[in-house]
Amino acid sequence: MNRTELRSSLAPTSPLLSTSPLIRIQGLTFRYGDDAPALVNINLTIAAGEKVAVVGPNGSGKTTLLLHLNGLLQGEGLVEVGGLPVARPHLPAIRALVGLLFQDPDDQLFSPTVYEDVAFGPLQQGLSPEEAQQRACAALEQVGLSHLAQRAPYRLSVGEKKRAALATVLAMQPQILALDEPTANLNPRARRQLIALLRELPQTMLVATHDMQLVARDFPRTVVMDEGRIIADAPTEEVLHDRAFLEAHGLEPPCLPEQA
Repeated sequence: MNRTELRSSLAPTSPLLSTSPLIRIQGLTFRYGDDAPALVNINLTIAAGEKVAVVGPNGSGKTTLLLHLNGLLQGEGLVEVGGLPVARPHLPAIRALVGLLFQDPDDQLFSPTVYEDVAFGPLQQGLSPEEAQQRACAALEQVGLSHLAQRAPYRLSVGEKKRAALATVLAMQPQILALDEPTANLNPRARRQLIALLRELPQTMLVATHDMQLVARDFPRTVVMDEGRIIADAPTEEVLHDRAFLEAHGLEPPCLPEQA
């Protein structure tokens, strides 16, 4: 299967034809138990095809925000995906739209073999074993792990685990990818491999990350969070050139190329 066929076989299904935002969040507030709010009055819209980075210090609410997109967490306020409110009656449809990649790939890999992990999602979607096999094989080829399909996940390197976890998401053909720290804990080679994969993906993408080089090179829009609030939402170039602002919110400015 060539690269064009791979993209076709794993392209998001049933594209939305509405001109409304693909993701719409209004007045979202959430707290864990009696703790201080983890999210405070979040307002955010994301159009189909956008690549958006979410940055901020540890504890700023980045992961909590991502977990609201497919209903793993539900707070006060409005969260809509594809025009559907993220609420119990719509969760199967929402979770078909939103593919969530956890920061720790071990949270996503639980089967005896890599292949079984990747085929699990399509089977849960009701696909036949033959269709699930086709999806799983295509996803594994796309992430460069076909040769490890029968390996136990615990025997993979961290970089291989990250790619295997991404394959479990891609096999379900979501329209939206919500990625939590995809490059965390990777060595330079594994990081380059994963970033190269992300660059080829057509899905709308929301990425929570501390990797400011990734943000600078691959995400045109950046949302900055601190203490559960969105404090900036602007073109990435504008955000990253305000060194004082970044440092005030615990962010390390990347090394940007000089402009002529």
